[in-house]
Amino acid sequence: MLREEIVIVGGGPCGLAAAIACMEQGFEPLVIEKDNVVSAIHRYPTHQTFFSTSEKLEIGGVPFVIEERKPRRNQALVYYREVVKRKNIRVRAYEHVENVQKQKEGHFYIKTSKEEYIADHVIIATGYYDSPNMMNIPGEDQSHVLHYFKEAHPYFDMDVVVIGGKNSAVDAALELEKAGARVTNLYRGSEYSTSVKPWILPEFESLVRHEKINMVFNAEVVEITDNEVVYQVGEKVERVRAQFVFAMTGYHPDHSFLREMGVLVDQESGRPHFNPNSMETNVEGLYIAGVIAAGNNANEIFIENGRFHGAQIANSIQSKKK
Repeated sequence: MLREEIVIVGGGPCGLAAAIACMEQGFEPLVIEKDNVVSAIHRYPTHQTFFSTSEKLEIGGVPFVIEERKPRRNQALVYYREVVKRKNIRVRAYEHVENVQKQKEGHFYIKTSKEEYIADHVIIATGYYDSPNMMNIPGEDQSHVLHYFKEAHPYFDMDVVVIGGKNSAVDAALELEKAGARVTNLYRGSEYSTSVKPWILPEFESLVRHEKINMVFNAEVVEITDNEVVYQVGEKVERVRAQFVFAMTGYHPDHSFLREMGVLVDQESGRPHFNPNSMETNVEGLYIAGVIAAGNNANEIFIENGRFHGAQIANSIQSKKK
């Protein structure tokens, strides 16, 4: 069993930022990541462009210098890898945290797929990208129904249905159309989401007007068969051919993981109980960082504001040592 002062669960930008903040206070935190660093960004669409400008994604005082204002996915991957190397952050990659328990003595027992640890403090920075919002409809669990979009080439000359009307859905529909897929976009809203990136919406609307993308508003999906998507608009039931379906319905944090550790989670909002000044939960010594603090509202915390949680946490831990 290994002894650590601070263990950080999750190696995304906010977890890495927390590690750097703790290092700046004289600690030697260990980051445990089930994949590799910033794995959620790696899973973004290949040609994804960030909404934020590069300076708002910076962590640890390391400049993120690019020619464009808004970085692309591959540029962010290079940047965060460089931060890990430059700051000598201790990372245990491809190690899945299975259990975190607060012991009577006050420390935490952490069991992973490879090791057991005892830690004085634990920071949970697991994000939300691992848990898609399910529609809970028949056929959603079929192999041709996907909740992540990577790139469009495999869907050339295919009938593809995209479900959703926010950034991820619009991005996927655009890429699919460019690659030669026949795209239908089903969205339960009555108009485009206000969260859609303003620089891509005009192109999308143009494709819809020119019937390159079949956009259906007020569409409630009720079933997915092996070759169709069944949906309802008002009282009318419609069917559309679908060889592949991208259910871009958003994501949510793993509430069960937090609850197992004793963290109180609001049933309605999904928001964990924590002190906003220190980011410490109701379990003493257990902190949260990044989007997981936002509960079900993933549009509240991003890299650009979640990256500052680490400093709050490090200050709190340091104050307890005095």
